[in-house]
Amino acid sequence: MSLSIGIVGLPNVGKSTLFTALTRKQVDAANYPFATIEPNVGIVPVPDARLDRLAALVHPERVVPAAVEFVDIAGLVKGASEGEGLGNQFLANIRETDAIAEVVRYFRDPNVIHVDGKVDPAGDVETIKTELVLADLGTLERALPRLEKDARRDATLARKLDVARRLESWMEQGHRARTMAMADDERELVHDLHLLTMKPMLYVANVDESEIGSPLAEIDGIAPVPICAKIESEMSELDPSELAEYLEMEGLAEPGLNVLIREAYRLLGLQSFFTAGPQEVRAWTVRAGAKAPEAAGVIHTDFERGFIKAEVISYADYDALENEAAVKAAGKLRIEGKEYVFADGDVAHFRFNV
Repeated sequence: MSLSIGIVGLPNVGKSTLFTALTRKQVDAANYPFATIEPNVGIVPVPDARLDRLAALVHPERVVPAAVEFVDIAGLVKGASEGEGLGNQFLANIRETDAIAEVVRYFRDPNVIHVDGKVDPAGDVETIKTELVLADLGTLERALPRLEKDARRDATLARKLDVARRLESWMEQGHRARTMAMADDERELVHDLHLLTMKPMLYVANVDESEIGSPLAEIDGIAPVPICAKIESEMSELDPSELAEYLEMEGLAEPGLNVLIREAYRLLGLQSFFTAGPQEVRAWTVRAGAKAPEAAGVIHTDFERGFIKAEVISYADYDALENEAAVKAAGKLRIEGKEYVFADGDVAHFRFNV
């Protein structure tokens, strides 16, 4: 399942530093606007203690984590919706992603210039929001005449036209499309408009080292993920023993990036199920709410096409009983059919016809 989350923000807020730490890929993080022009893409493993626990119990030949795709998109500036700062290109890069992680600068470093000359998280958020809303209004302005014409010929398009008009009115008031009250089928009706502000999003607060762990106010009703990109970048270069020592010294349970990666995975509407055997323990990615045949199809299309049933163990039962034989003996292995909705963390085997 290939879904991606775009890292956006104003120039010099720490996006490329964060991306480098996430992917351990070297990208140009020079201290000036537009150091990133072409988007960098990185496939990042999803940290999952459950996968580690299963591997410790099963001792497989290899362990394969789930992954999430991050796209580092160059900094947006005021006027991007009108083409400022290569804005059209950057907005197109955002449009190709499935969700947005907006990095907001909280850190104060006089050696790192701010595009507006001052550190103002609320103002930065408003700037990005305004540009994305204006870009979406431009999309609607181009789409509505066509929709009106098509709706005159096809009455079934009247509802889509109504939703589009409501969205235009809502966004003219400065709101994101996603915050307008809509039924799920109404959202689906306008999905092909690819509105930027319809995408799910999270905020990443790039804080000073001294602010790690400090509570932060919500942004647009969303609790930001606090990260010190500079420290995370340094931690990403440590070997496991050095990292463990550093985390203990700082009183941290894990790197902040681990939290961010898991939040991005969740934001994309994804969850993991596991297969566990002597050759491999693997986390498979499936959309939340997927039924058993769809989960089987993630492994191989033949599994979905010929699905018979799934043998399912909850992660909690596997963890407690420590091996599959004990799970079976305790009557905790379940046989599930086509209507079973997979839970996050299920451990499964599939039976199918070739």
